Amino acid sequence: METTSLEQFYKEISEKSQIDISRLLPGGINKEIGHFNVFNIAEVYKKVKEEHQMPYNRRAYYKISFINGKNRAEYADKVIDIEKSALLFATPKVPYHWLPQDEDQSGYFCVFTDEFLIQSKSGIVLDELPIFRAGGCPVFELTDENREELRAIFAKMHREISSDYAYKYDLLRNYVVELIHYGQKLQPVSALHPVHSASARITSLFIELLERQFPIESPSQTLDLRSAKDYADRLSVHVNHLNKVLKEHMGRTTTDIISSRVVQEAKILLKQTDWNISEIAYSLGFEEVAHFSNFFRKQTTLSPMNFRA
Repeated sequence: METTSLEQFYKEISEKSQIDISRLLPGGINKEIGHFNVFNIAEVYKKVKEEHQMPYNRRAYYKISFINGKNRAEYADKVIDIEKSALLFATPKVPYHWLPQDEDQSGYFCVFTDEFLIQSKSGIVLDELPIFRAGGCPVFELTDENREELRAIFAKMHREISSDYAYKYDLLRNYVVELIHYGQKLQPVSALHPVHSASARITSLFIELLERQFPIESPSQTLDLRSAKDYADRLSVHVNHLNKVLKEHMGRTTTDIISSRVVQEAKILLKQTDWNISEIAYSLGFEEVAHFSNFFRKQTTLSPMNFRA
């Protein structure tokens, strides 16, 4: 498994299903570039209670879910209620909460990294697709016909993942591409906007999105989001509205919160790695070492070199 987030995903799945992690991992995946797996919800979640909500948070992978049951998807700017069945597309870049509204849940979901799909000859660039784009509404309510067609595709994926067919991952890539095109032909569910909880939800998802940027694990890794506008765009809210919400709930501006988290990571990198100052500055989104040094000194009254000494 390539990332801490995938490891955490399997740990949570194992704990909730009481299935050993080794039994959850697909055969032959270690020979592939990237990662893929598919799950039957009824097998890994016997009863979806409050403590058994599906681990959609803190993802470093893409996810396509076919879910039967009453559910709610909460994004920063929208809430979507599903009464019966839905197809949902999730990207690592857009935070949201998935909340089962009853215990009767069934269906399938698959997880995969972008590296896995790169080998497909489809030419698909995931983040350029409408269903994976920030600000979209990647939840699709299903008719009975849709439901049967999707159940058949996922059932084939679930059978194939356990087969010993030498080219099964090529076949599974084709199924993933089929699901993506299927979703893009559907109409997204219209969203609700309950005003009473919107500010708290935006705050929660902002913090989740912020924490997803960390930890920085190598000098070649760099922050995707650096400014208040970056975060507002990803959450599909106006930057002034985000700032107002965070001031109300946390007593601090968006920029203050981001800066505090960046300087916290800078301190960790300065004390716990042997990376040079230039590498640390780059990984934290500073194009010039001087800019990083000025930022760090303003936040701590020390230069990066003095703090490291």
